Formats: sequence, C-alpha cells, structure tokens
Amino acid sequence: MHKEYFNYIVLGIKNLENTQLENIDKAAEFVGQTIINGKHVFTFGSGHSQLVAREVVERAGGLVPVYHLPDPIWGMAEQIEGYGKRLISQYPIKADDLIIVISNSGRNPEPIEVAQEAKEIGLKVIVITSLQHSKAVKSRHSSGKLLFEFGDVVIDNGAPKGDAVVSFKGISTKAGALSTIMGTSIMNAIMVEAIQYLLDRDYSPPILLSFNVDGSEEHNNEMMSRYKEMKWAPRYFF
Repeated sequence: MHKEYFNYIVLGIKNLENTQLENIDKAAEFVGQTIINGKHVFTFGSGHSQLVAREVVERAGGLVPVYHLPDPIWGMAEQIEGYGKRLISQYPIKADDLIIVISNSGRNPEPIEVAQEAKEIGLKVIVITSLQHSKAVKSRHSSGKLLFEFGDVVIDNGAPKGDAVVSFKGISTKAGALSTIMGTSIMNAIMVEAIQYLLDRDYSPPILLSFNVDGSEEHNNEMMSRYKEMKWAPRYFF
C-alpha cells in the first residue's frame, strides 16, 4: 500500500507542476516584493494546516521576515464564528504586509475570518486550499463564503474531497492524506521562487542557515539584525 501512496504523491506533485506554476509564480512575486518593500510575510493555518503554515518559518533555508501566526488551540475552535477575527487581532499585522492562509477544505470560519480580516486591514492574501474539496461542501461561515473567495492568489493543492487517497479492500474509509505534503511542497516552491525574484532585482535574500551548521549563529544573527522590530517572534533553526 505504501507504493500506491507514494505514487499518489508523485502524481500530485506532477499535477502541481502542470497546473499551478503560474499561481506559484504570482505568489512568489508577492512574497519577494513584500520583502523588498520592507514589510512582513505571515503564514496561518488551523488544525493540520498549521503544519503547512509552519513549514517555511524559522528553519534552514527559510526567509527571516516570514512569520507564523499560531493558533494556540490547534483548530479546536476553527468551526466557531468570531474566533478567527479575535485571534488575528492579537498579532502585529499591518497594511501592505502579506499573509498565506492554508485550509484544505476552506469551509471553516477560523481561516475564512483570518483571510477576511487581513484583507480589510490591507494585506494581500495568498490561499492554499483544495478546490475540489472546497467546491463540494458548504461554508460553515454565516457569510456563505469559502476561503478561496478571499485570495488575491489561490493555489490548488490538488487533494481530493476528504483528502485521503488510498483505498482498502473490505472497508470504505480511505487513508493516506495528501494535503500536507502538497501544501509543504507549495510553500517551499513559493519561497525558492521568491528568493530568485529577490536575486533578479539585486536584493540580498535574508536566508537562514541550519543551527546545526558551523557558522550558522553568526550568519543568522546578521540576517535577523535587519528585522529587530519583530523580536516578538520565537526563533528555532532546524
């Protein structure tokens, strides 16, 4: 069964390459230009989507001014209207910053409200979601809207409705979710393309080294010194 699952991953990556490069390029342009403008990039996901949001933040190969906005209760309130609006109000986001909001289904109030509030503040919003899943379900938000409707750029992770892909004889339930692997692949693709965007414009990209590489402390301290105003953000280098 693992071979079947790996095959779905390979097909999923190929699908991203065949259908989402234009959207990834646009997202990378937004990230790169936000950094050039001296602004900040934020990532947000509730539940398991928080794993995708965390992927490119505060780690080897990551860009310094990319910050994760955590959901401290890991999606336990993602279906409760009003929670997302209250949560994002606790973070120092400002007009002309950028946020990447991730939700596979795109139907729950928390990520919808985070994207909605961010747009009202004046941020550009990049959405990573499964359009197949999202368009097959109803919104749980009173607006009736789904997350992808708030995206300035929408990247479809290609995961099927229900996320899991591997079928088993004798049971109807599938296993082997795709959205996390597809989502983290998209996040890294955006960042490496954003770095090239910066280089093409003679802007030195503030890339972090692994803390487990000799000389990384000096390098990372120099990179972070450009962004002293964001000391509230925790730092972990893996």
